[in-house]
Amino acid sequence: MAELPGQIKRMSGGIKQLLEQIFGFSRRCLFRIISMGPIPNHLAFIMDGNRRYAKKCGLEEGSGHKAGFSALMLMLQYCYELGIQYVTIYAFSIDNFRRQPEEVQSLMDLMLEKIKSLLEKESIVHQYGIRVYFIGNLALLNDQVRAAAEKVMNATAKNSRVVLLICIAYNSTDEILQAVKKSCINKYTYNIEASGSYKHEDTDSEIEAKDIENQEKKIQLVDIEENMQMSVAPNPDILIRSSGETRLSNFLLWQTGNSQLCFPAALWPEIGLRHLVWAILNFQRSHSYLEKRKKQL
Repeated sequence: MAELPGQIKRMSGGIKQLLEQIFGFSRRCLFRIISMGPIPNHLAFIMDGNRRYAKKCGLEEGSGHKAGFSALMLMLQYCYELGIQYVTIYAFSIDNFRRQPEEVQSLMDLMLEKIKSLLEKESIVHQYGIRVYFIGNLALLNDQVRAAAEKVMNATAKNSRVVLLICIAYNSTDEILQAVKKSCINKYTYNIEASGSYKHEDTDSEIEAKDIENQEKKIQLVDIEENMQMSVAPNPDILIRSSGETRLSNFLLWQTGNSQLCFPAALWPEIGLRHLVWAILNFQRSHSYLEKRKKQL
């Protein structure tokens, strides 16, 4: 009788393993069917609803974000199994710094822990050969989080199979502003180097001609796009925001003009395979129209 609890435990473990194998096989079959149609190259996620999930389930503060991280790992696995090349997540907005200092510090501690975990041998980064980018104003982060983010980017710089872009201390307003500033600096430097300084012997007409030439070297749309931090990836094909909110919250505003937008009602820790499949099926249904729109730009 003393062995009975151990036998039950081993039996339950075997059943769990069997169910996981059945689910994995069914998922791979489903993905093969979905892959008969166009597969998006880039998915973006606004992970909304972690705090509401914790409140809904009566969990302590911070538990919702930990549950959200587990949901993210599963979603990344599904995306990469499907052959999606780029995934972007909205991890922390610049606006989030306005929350209570205790909550911000708690989130920073959690992010530091999870960022460090990306370099562990059994992590999804090593499993799929993921290159990681941290997008945002990293100067706003504390030294520890910033150093950890830079370490992950350097460690994964040679990975080329798939890409994960983590937007942290980010919003679109800041990204566009920084891109414009950088474009102005680059253009100004280029113009000075190209035209050279005026010489004392230059006539008024020669100076005027140089001024006109410099005026023609204005900032173009391509200059700004090249200096956007998100220029390392193509524009998202699909943007998914959980919790049913139909707002972009200052996320990828420049890049999502022709993206399929999906707003499932599930809170982020509740997000699952069915939500991803539904978003991709809607994308496939609208694919020809979206491609036509892109060609018209």
